[in-house]
Amino acid sequence: MPKVTEEFVLAKREEIIDACAMLYETMSFKDITFKDIAKVTSLNRTSIYNYFETKEEIFLAFMQREYELWIKDLDKLCQSKKNLSRIALADELAKTLDKRGKLLKLMTMNHFDMEGNSSYERLVDFKRVYGSSIRGVKHCLDRFCPDMREDEKKEFLYAFFPFIYGIYPYVDVNEKQKKAMEEAGVEFIYHSVYDISFNCLKKLLGADTKQ
Repeated sequence: MPKVTEEFVLAKREEIIDACAMLYETMSFKDITFKDIAKVTSLNRTSIYNYFETKEEIFLAFMQREYELWIKDLDKLCQSKKNLSRIALADELAKTLDKRGKLLKLMTMNHFDMEGNSSYERLVDFKRVYGSSIRGVKHCLDRFCPDMREDEKKEFLYAFFPFIYGIYPYVDVNEKQKKAMEEAGVEFIYHSVYDISFNCLKKLLGADTKQ
């Protein structure tokens, strides 16, 4: 029996995550099954359990990958810009979120169940990357807001990260929801991820008063 290499395992994991990401474009988390995933991979349903114990683990790995892509954008921002005003930083950070629609959508899921139904090892892997995203944003503050105190940076992070978890429901509203809001007398005004993020970041950074 041929030896299974680490590269082989990682490739199969990526294939499963890719399949999950594709299905998530048109299906909800609750409707996606291992059978559905198997249909669009080279694996059968039983084989998938060799790489992920639960569906929640697959989605956690999917979210981890999206966080990793965001971190790359944050690192690129710090490396490519020498100086940014606070309003320019708000603009650049909003742009990084505008590219991460999949991540923002995944954030709307029930994290309590998703993390609870994942192995400890997978959860630690995810938390490491999540922590790196916080440090990535902190690095941006360190670089472009040298006059910001450490306690102000902490306040920013504790406000910013919970905020981004609530963006997606405001930018992806279906016709049924729009009709319900109209009947309930709730005004709906469409805003993009960028618009919502930029407006919030301006306030958190004090960009209206510190350019």
